[in-house]
Amino acid sequence: MTIQLWLAAHKVRRQFGKGDKKRDAGQKTPADIARTDNIVYGDDKKLRKWQLLDVYRPKAAEGKLPVIVSVHGGAWVYGDKDVYQFYCMKLAQRGFAVVNFSYRLAPEAKFPASLEDTERVFRWIGAHAAEYGFDTDNIFAVGDSAGAHLLALYASAQTNSSFAAQFPFMQEAQGSTAPAPRLRGIALNCGKYRMDTQLPGEEQIGLLLKALMPGGGTAAELEQINASGHVTEAFPPAYVMTCRGDFLREQAPFMTQALVAAGVRHVYRCYGTETQPLWHVFHCDPALPEAVACNDEECAFFRSLMSSGDGAAT
Repeated sequence: MTIQLWLAAHKVRRQFGKGDKKRDAGQKTPADIARTDNIVYGDDKKLRKWQLLDVYRPKAAEGKLPVIVSVHGGAWVYGDKDVYQFYCMKLAQRGFAVVNFSYRLAPEAKFPASLEDTERVFRWIGAHAAEYGFDTDNIFAVGDSAGAHLLALYASAQTNSSFAAQFPFMQEAQGSTAPAPRLRGIALNCGKYRMDTQLPGEEQIGLLLKALMPGGGTAAELEQINASGHVTEAFPPAYVMTCRGDFLREQAPFMTQALVAAGVRHVYRCYGTETQPLWHVFHCDPALPEAVACNDEECAFFRSLMSSGDGAAT
């Protein structure tokens, strides 16, 4: 790891961490939420500080619940489940079991470590569905920023065999006796979907991609992780969200254009106004009225996709 890459990661961790602490100050676990914390989902003892997840459920709920998996953001170098706990518990209050997990970060862990960890979480969900009341016919996921990018890649790995073939762990998972449940729908929030295209405001991303990729972000590597480049007609229905004040706002059309071309059901929403443009990943602030509206709409989108278990939407 070069000093330059370490400094770039350290800067993001310091800046983002400061903002997240301010956002979450004074928040507590809601009285109506039951939580189970720090569950190990990996089998490598050396990775246990990374491979942990929490499960949140409404206390009043009984039996199986539809599931939302949260893939956190943080520019590929920052974040964990703890800084997403309050956002995720708000989603659980809307009637879902929410799985909130940490994954390996760059530059300490290079891609595809984060993708492999995501696959491990979904396999864990399938293996522990009865224990935690997961409805595996109705598995959804949300991702923001780098998490939206990672979630889009994972959705493609589930639905595009040519893309999945690039990752041995996906091949192993598909041949497993306990495969990961399929995504029924996803929400992609304020993400970056074309890595080979740097738009105004994205200048720092190039350095972070060098930290993420084992080859430092070669042309072939950037093509591999272009999330909008692997979408097929089998890609899950998607809610693509941004806002006027999002510095990655111009990335959203790359994904929506790919969804249109593949004929995938989707919703595109750009929140905010000229006078209230909002900001990158505004939806993670539970005190913000616009965040409440956005999260309500994404959960309603998920409900519109729900299966009764016999293949029929309800």
